[in-house]
Amino acid sequence: MSTASPRPLVVIDVVGLTPRLLAHMPNLTKAMKAEATLGTVLPAVTCSVQSTLLTGALPSEHGIVGNGWYFRELGEVFLWRQHNALVGGEKVWDAARRVYPGYKVANVCWWYAMGAATDFTVTPRPIYHADGRKSPDCYTNPPELRVDLTRELGRFPLFSYWGPKAGIASSKWIVEASRLLLRREKPDLTLVYLPHLDYDLQRFGSEGPEAVAAAQEIDAELAPLLADADAQGAVTVVLSEYGITNVSRPVDINRVLRRAGLLDVYRQAGMEYLDPWTSRAFAVADHQLAHVYVKDPADLPKVRDMLAEVPGVDEVLDQAGKAAHGLDHSRSGELVAVAEPDSWFTYYYWLDDARAPDFARMVDIHRKPGYDPAELFMDPSDPLVKAKAGLALARKQLGFRYTMQVVPLDPSLVRGSHGRIPATPDDGPVLMCSEPLDRDTYAATEVKSLLLSLAGLIPPSA
Repeated sequence: MSTASPRPLVVIDVVGLTPRLLAHMPNLTKAMKAEATLGTVLPAVTCSVQSTLLTGALPSEHGIVGNGWYFRELGEVFLWRQHNALVGGEKVWDAARRVYPGYKVANVCWWYAMGAATDFTVTPRPIYHADGRKSPDCYTNPPELRVDLTRELGRFPLFSYWGPKAGIASSKWIVEASRLLLRREKPDLTLVYLPHLDYDLQRFGSEGPEAVAAAQEIDAELAPLLADADAQGAVTVVLSEYGITNVSRPVDINRVLRRAGLLDVYRQAGMEYLDPWTSRAFAVADHQLAHVYVKDPADLPKVRDMLAEVPGVDEVLDQAGKAAHGLDHSRSGELVAVAEPDSWFTYYYWLDDARAPDFARMVDIHRKPGYDPAELFMDPSDPLVKAKAGLALARKQLGFRYTMQVVPLDPSLVRGSHGRIPATPDDGPVLMCSEPLDRDTYAATEVKSLLLSLAGLIPPSA
């Protein structure tokens, strides 16, 4: 146990940041003294990687096998859960408090924030009204922090955090919330999550003018936060979870399973819903990785061999393959499919768009049994889509029930994805520091120890 105060740390997760983009980010590169390659984990998606960064463990230990999975004990697919109790392993703040009991932590929008043993928590959390309406807001702990942030910054801009209008406003709000906490509370560790690069790089790919513009936008927003951290004598670490690469081929893995007679649906009001209770096999699609849940072990060879032949599928991991990647956890599918570099997995399971559930055409991250990047678009095939959105918004503002059915069912619009282990460091995540680093390569499992070392809580070699 130490009585000496640790050096303050600011850790900024700039999602999708790669070495290629740094050429367009002069504020960031000027503020950082060291740059290293950061190895990621499979799947290279937000929830899994963040959990590894904060625990130093692989998904096989901390249990976050993706942004969501099939909860066998409930018989339901859930993505984007928020309770920190889902994450196993010792978190970095728990390790810090073993050395320095008064270690103060602020978490601004890193995932699994709710219920975490941090001193300050800010995370997106809509108001779910009883009549079905959803209003922008956030959850904070302590509760009065929400009042302060809303008064100073306005309501959290939820609809610029995800959906067709996702853009820089959400990252700007998060930066300002982080600056407020730094000034007022002076945490020992401040975690900041900035999602901006996720949007246009998935919409348009990672090599076009949109990617350059997005990098320039987030670099401009970073500048005051980096300056505040420096003024307080903090060590700043900037890192990312994955790199986004160009894709051109969506893979409808659930439709393959359905046509093979393995995936079942049930029908209500003319709409089809995935039936995980009766399906012999179904997939939870998560960018370039899909957990495939197979009820009967006797079906495993058939499902594995069938999926291995699907165009766009690179490999299908069995138990040994999952273990080799640190993904052999009970929450994982019996099989795990990995897409080829130019491909990604849709969650679609219906065979006729007329039978798609109503939530398929909405931004609805909690009801869809898989990740849907088409939520970043308004349906270009519908000439009235903006008028329909405006009418729905008017109904919402008048207090009426509404649905915002504007999301296309065309996955070909998506031009960027992630989830695979990157082929080259230029397409992978990066780790930067305002202080010199003793290595030029770090594994994601080593970041927890690095942070404790930079804070002066453990020796650099630990």
